Amino acid sequence: MADKEAAVYIVDLGESMADFHNGRSESDLDWSMRYVWDKISTTVAANRKTWTVGVVGLGTNKTDNPQHNDGLEGYENISILQQIGSMSMSDLKELHRKIKPSRASGGDAISAIVVALSMIEVFTKKLKYNRKIFLVTNADTPIDDAEKSIADVAEKLNELGIELVIIGVDFDDADYGLKEEDKSSVKATNEQVLLKLVDQCQNAVFGTMAQAVEELAIPRIKPVKPFKTYDGSLTLGDPAQYKDALSIHVERYFKTKRAPPPTASTVVTKPELVGGPSQLAIVLDEDVEMGGTEFSSVKHMRTYRVNDPDAPGGKRDVEFEGLAKGYQYGRTVVPFSESDFSVTKLETKKEFTIIGFVPFSSYEPFLNMGETGIIAAQKHNEESELALSALIHALHEVESYAVARYVQKDGAQPQLFLLKPNPGIEDPFECLYDVPLPFAEDVRTYQFPPLDKVLTVTGHVLTEHRLLPSDDLNQAMSDFVDSMDISTFGTDDEGKPAEYAPIDELYNPVIHRINQAIRARAVHPDEPVGPPADILVRFSKPPDNLIENARADIESLIEIAEVKKVPPKAQGKRGKKDQVKPLSGLDIDSLLGQSRRTTISPSNAIPEFKQALATADDDATVESAAKQMGNIIRKLVEDSFADLFYAQAAENLRIMRDELIGLEVPGLYNKFLVSLKKSMLSGELNGDRREMWFKHIVGGKLGLITQDESEVSEVTEAEAKEFTT
Repeated sequence: MADKEAAVYIVDLGESMADFHNGRSESDLDWSMRYVWDKISTTVAANRKTWTVGVVGLGTNKTDNPQHNDGLEGYENISILQQIGSMSMSDLKELHRKIKPSRASGGDAISAIVVALSMIEVFTKKLKYNRKIFLVTNADTPIDDAEKSIADVAEKLNELGIELVIIGVDFDDADYGLKEEDKSSVKATNEQVLLKLVDQCQNAVFGTMAQAVEELAIPRIKPVKPFKTYDGSLTLGDPAQYKDALSIHVERYFKTKRAPPPTASTVVTKPELVGGPSQLAIVLDEDVEMGGTEFSSVKHMRTYRVNDPDAPGGKRDVEFEGLAKGYQYGRTVVPFSESDFSVTKLETKKEFTIIGFVPFSSYEPFLNMGETGIIAAQKHNEESELALSALIHALHEVESYAVARYVQKDGAQPQLFLLKPNPGIEDPFECLYDVPLPFAEDVRTYQFPPLDKVLTVTGHVLTEHRLLPSDDLNQAMSDFVDSMDISTFGTDDEGKPAEYAPIDELYNPVIHRINQAIRARAVHPDEPVGPPADILVRFSKPPDNLIENARADIESLIEIAEVKKVPPKAQGKRGKKDQVKPLSGLDIDSLLGQSRRTTISPSNAIPEFKQALATADDDATVESAAKQMGNIIRKLVEDSFADLFYAQAAENLRIMRDELIGLEVPGLYNKFLVSLKKSMLSGELNGDRREMWFKHIVGGKLGLITQDESEVSEVTEAEAKEFTT
């Protein structure tokens, strides 16, 4: 398949496309453009210069195409909105501005296809391209149905190898089960004309827009080309020392590969030109174009400082070259120089050698450590093909896996691979599948108490205990599991029981949801992103019918297991934390001589603040302690030379936040933080304290207490985010 692609989208902008039909809340044009925008935005996201796009408007107010300019008739109300070329975000924004319903009621769809294929022919010449034309229309304007013209267009499409996709608004589709009632005679005739054109093309599709829009929610699985990770010998023994050692020239490719979600980049708005074109704008780094707006990538700078009492501010900058790596050992940092590190590095050579064999029965699937690879003999090497085939069949016959040491290239870290034979019985391709194995350091063993018995301190074994399930509970749980079985809950095309959640219908919601959101934001930057597609959340909860069928078993399990609903946590202010009262009823604090603290000193703020809250017996004492701690934090920031006291102030603020959350009085903290932000950013605290706000408070996640953190808080997550931006 060619890596180059030239696609032209023909969009019907006629007057009738602004109408609403069949109870839809969108016009025919907006509904149809869902499909077009999704296709084009996917091309933009791919960011491949060899994937080109052109757009032709059908039924436009003006006429702008080469055929009409040359004096040919029948090409009125057809305009080229964008010539074929690579599509950028700026082009997408400009195109979005042009896609509007016109006041025209003319425009021949067949003529528009001729304009599109002429654009493709001129652009691609004789080069190898995937050529495609998409026609989106409601077919409400008359089309030339001359047999000769349709045959000529089909012949030209076949000659150029162009794939034609015609998608109509409310077109009849028996396979999809759609038939429009009260259809106009013009539209019915036009559908037959377009269907006749599709039938004469070698590579063409005729469909209805309802099905196309519905299928937009189905995630697109990106096909990945085979990537060779190893090309060399697979050995058994050392061929350099032993004549009977086995050496097979093999190639290794990825069979499965982890698909990560798309990543974001940090950018800053480029300064606009001021005073006219003669002045230059200075940017941070290389310019990148995003969303039609000029952005500049952010240049990260990092400085390193050490404590130095003789330096201004008590800290001194050091160069990166003067630093050494350090590793934590408990609470101690152990320095590790480059010379020490070189001793630990293995000097490895590229190799792929079998070091042993294990039977099928001794291997557990949970030992798999990563992505699967496929090992095949070198292409056009009959000797290697024969040798690898013999090894594969030998492993299969003795029901054993091979264990191999794999080093991808010189100096790379070694890996252990488990090699599984595939003799070509179920799959006609003979090969070895490999998967990484754990080293001893990767395996963690944990001991848990048995589930079927209780061991007493004296060593007795109890098989009946309040912590052990009874026979009735075991049976109820077994019935519940059986009733919730989804292995045969689905149905196949013939209506027979089938697996409810087949593997090819399980999509990663993180990856595909982010891709859907990016496409939506690129096309409609000012509109909210819609909810996730149903197909992504379909298996996030059990089906309603399954739960209804298992209702009796669920209720029986709840009754036998004595499942009770946990009462909701009581809301409202508490003057102090719930304290554990001794059985004697004595006041332990009074007996130990601990007095109730009412004042907090700056030199010992955190312990005294905690003690004041622990001994507080009313709201007024809590408010007083919070106010005193707030004044201490303000004083630290105000008296700080540069950032000398910022860390101490942030720690006091963190303790204040945690304690007030525990006492369920988040309002005191939120009120103080609003006032503190205003003082910092306005310069009231002896200068500009923005670094304290953004680095220590926002960066330290010391923002407003939200409802997720405290049920009695009145601040939502969105309000907290807005406050810190």
